[in-house]
Amino acid sequence: MSDAKAGSGNEGGESAFTVIVAAVANLGIAVAKAVAGLISGSSAMLSEAAHSVADTVTEVMLLTALKRSGKPADEDHPLGYGPERYIWAMLASIATFVGGAVFSIYDGVHTLVEGEELGDPLVSYLVLGVAFLLEGYSLRTGVKQVRREASRLRVPDAYYLRHTPDTAVKAVVMEDSAALIGLLLAAGGLLGGQLSDSGVWDGIASCLIGLLLVYVAWVLGRANAQLLIGRPLPPAMRSGVREELLSVPHIVEVLELTTLIQGPSEILIAAKIDFRDMATAAEVEWACEEAEAQLRERFPSVRRVYLDPTPGRAQRQHPGS
Repeated sequence: MSDAKAGSGNEGGESAFTVIVAAVANLGIAVAKAVAGLISGSSAMLSEAAHSVADTVTEVMLLTALKRSGKPADEDHPLGYGPERYIWAMLASIATFVGGAVFSIYDGVHTLVEGEELGDPLVSYLVLGVAFLLEGYSLRTGVKQVRREASRLRVPDAYYLRHTPDTAVKAVVMEDSAALIGLLLAAGGLLGGQLSDSGVWDGIASCLIGLLLVYVAWVLGRANAQLLIGRPLPPAMRSGVREELLSVPHIVEVLELTTLIQGPSEILIAAKIDFRDMATAAEVEWACEEAEAQLRERFPSVRRVYLDPTPGRAQRQHPGS
């Protein structure tokens, strides 16, 4: 992200609050949309109901991820449980695809092929208006967190959202943004049906909502897959890590540097280090401790630092010199 501090102690709690707000909003919205869809006969409203149900399931999974990934390291899991967050977040993206996208596209195609009888859309319009306000509030909560973190890291909001390892807040912001767009599409389908007295517009709106959810599920799934496979720190932070290591007395060269994001506030750093040839064992030990302290001060998210004293290139070429 940048040379700024990367992570904070309250980030997990803030992410949990953001997810809870979204879950409560989506649960109420899902019921209202389903009732409105049955009354009006709108496939787009039913698709929006499926969308909200999928979002609610997603947020329950994200809360599970936040809880389980926060467990401390133990003998069976010496590196902690951080990556478990991304397993649950991956399942959440699958729920968005299956529960929302597939149903919406199916219902839209069915409406285009079979047609539909449109009822009174007034209830649907009222539900869409209330849902827009609730989704907007939920999105505002997520965006505020993104802006705070981006400001603290001194990076653009969009850059933070694209690269953040906190996939919980990323999921909330993306899903709420998609929800607002979906509400506008559903309203457009209802209006088109009223003006043309045809269910075609409603079916098209339902299909577009489904395609929107496919995109959201793909982006979130891809982000979580990268973190599960193992994603390093961004180049600017890796440069900062090298800079800190080389600033420590007795360290001559960083021969190899490995960084790994294990969670939103969990970074692992491992490096092969060439120490000054005349450095004593005590000086090497001090340098390792000092390097770890400097890295933790600059990057509070650093949880584990492993430094391996390794002969430099010149020594390997001329071992007897």
